[in-house]
Amino acid sequence: MTLLHPLEYSAATHPGLKRANNEDCFLSAPSADLWVVADGMGGHEAGEIASAIVRETFEELVQQGTPFTLPDAIQKSHEVILSSADKGIGAIGMGSTVVALQNQKKHYQVAWVGDSRAYLWTPDEHGGQLIRLTTDHSYVQMLYTSGAITADELDSHPDKNIITQCLGMQELGHVKVDVTQGMWQKNQWILLCSDGLTDELSDASIALILQHSPNSLTAVDQLLHEALTSGGHDNITLQIIESPIVAESLSTRFWNWIPTITNNRTVDALIFFSAITALLGLLVNTLK
Repeated sequence: MTLLHPLEYSAATHPGLKRANNEDCFLSAPSADLWVVADGMGGHEAGEIASAIVRETFEELVQQGTPFTLPDAIQKSHEVILSSADKGIGAIGMGSTVVALQNQKKHYQVAWVGDSRAYLWTPDEHGGQLIRLTTDHSYVQMLYTSGAITADELDSHPDKNIITQCLGMQELGHVKVDVTQGMWQKNQWILLCSDGLTDELSDASIALILQHSPNSLTAVDQLLHEALTSGGHDNITLQIIESPIVAESLSTRFWNWIPTITNNRTVDALIFFSAITALLGLLVNTLK
């Protein structure tokens, strides 16, 4: 038997070891079943403004209380970044990538623009499986898709950080928001992250850390630590959101079987089993 729980999560952001400022930001809004990671670009006092606009746009939509879709929220963020730059807020040319998760009971949806990523981690008897849910909007991804380079060349290509679209890109009236969705399985995690994490750690390294992490908090701490140890050349932001579906343990089933009498579980169990023992004694005497 499985139970549906509110989603648990852990998150962290760090400027890295080479940057004086942090152009990344994130939003964790569990009451709205929403998580967002945004990676700003455009330099000091521009990139961080662009990513903050993404977060604030999502926050405003949540506060309004009107249902919205991830693609609509992302398009709105793009429009606000453009209009803000025109008003002298930030700078012309500032932009941000985004990856967002929206949950609805047993289902989830992920939407993104740029090269911030989402991964699905599924533990199993062999350790676990890591699946990349997103496809980077990047120059090297275009090269790979066209067959110009191999998968082994993706991470080492000199132009790997060139993205083909982002929020705030002046040439785009609208951005192309990619979307994927799925149904939660028990004990799964979804990792949202900026490229500050994935530039330092391979998918295999991420999977190994997740495999040996007993909970999402430990996983976030270890991923951040390893990314910094590997160089920490960029800002690093990540969130891990846990599946709402968990297996009901035998102990939980046992205590659910015990009726509530005094609100003290131990006392209730003693009363219950004393009553059962007395009833069985009466039945035995009756049958003699």
